[in-house]
Amino acid sequence: MLNVPGAIGIRELDDSVPDAKGFTDVAAHYGDPSREQRTLDTEAGIVDRSHRGVLAVPGTERASWLHSISTQHLADLRDGQGTELLILSPHGHVEHHAGVAETGDTVWLDTEPASTAELLTFLTKMVFMTRVEPRDATAEWAVLSLVGPRAAEALARIGVTDLPSPSVQPVPGPKFPSGALKPQPTSGYAVRALPSGGLQSGPGAAPGGFVRAGRLGYDLVVPREGVAALVTALGVPPAGLWAYEALRVAAGLPRAGFETDHRTLPSEVGLIEPAVHLDKGCYRGQETVARVHNLGKPPRRMVLLHLDGISSDTPPATHAPVTNESGKEIGFIGTAVRHHELGTIALAVLKRNTPDDAVLRVGEAAAAIDPTVSL
Repeated sequence: MLNVPGAIGIRELDDSVPDAKGFTDVAAHYGDPSREQRTLDTEAGIVDRSHRGVLAVPGTERASWLHSISTQHLADLRDGQGTELLILSPHGHVEHHAGVAETGDTVWLDTEPASTAELLTFLTKMVFMTRVEPRDATAEWAVLSLVGPRAAEALARIGVTDLPSPSVQPVPGPKFPSGALKPQPTSGYAVRALPSGGLQSGPGAAPGGFVRAGRLGYDLVVPREGVAALVTALGVPPAGLWAYEALRVAAGLPRAGFETDHRTLPSEVGLIEPAVHLDKGCYRGQETVARVHNLGKPPRRMVLLHLDGISSDTPPATHAPVTNESGKEIGFIGTAVRHHELGTIALAVLKRNTPDDAVLRVGEAAAAIDPTVSL
């Protein structure tokens, strides 16, 4: 956790939540969550996400191997490219979601704190005779996120000025012709080496680590011993994980283990666009993905809910049930937060046929779907 006065750790508040299961504790907030949100929304701030797992995948066949076992088109992944991938069950359900970055001799995967070991176990079992050596590098490398409209200015202070905006290929319609999607990652996130700036080097990456442009700012992966030096060099204030999560929910970006359960399909939670290539051949779960896409009717959908915040000022827990007017359970809460402008909001996964004007409840709180937000 960043050594900043006033830091309140996730584990200190509740050591049972998924974000408390990572390699290290991170700050929920630094004394004023609303102010920290406004900083990320209007200026720029740095968020300690070093509880996330970091897996290193070196080896000459790393790109083609990951291409064959994941949802993403990675066969020609090159130095300086980043994207997202999913690992699915044989029935097409989301098991793992990871950010991807290629740095020339290693593919780096950053993933959810509670599932890092499980993902590494899966990757190790899939090696066979392939020339790859996946390993857990979490103890060496930390993930930080630089968020806000002035984040690029902060990167410029450390000499990083050439990061283009993320790109995402349009999703083709059902039963599209072969070749409608380019043979490349469906989402493209530029990756650049970070200058050392006093940071110590680590194996398999640039001396100061790397930065990857993403859908919610910039993710920086740096040696753990260099975190303090990097934060100082960026010259922006810290913001807690609560602030980051509030912006993520408002932006409609899902997290595995939060907006997913054991039967979540990628199309239910908006993960087709950034993480699934629909025209890349076979991988585990591919038949289900293709069938659901061609039918166009996933059983559930992710929505943004507004909660009344009257019965309780504490947001509901992850996977709390959502019920309809008659009391029937129709879905679950993924992540619920207190947003500095929108009040109490949540990403929820509901039955697809739930109308936008449905009267809903989450425990004692009334809830309503935001019909203006399409996720």
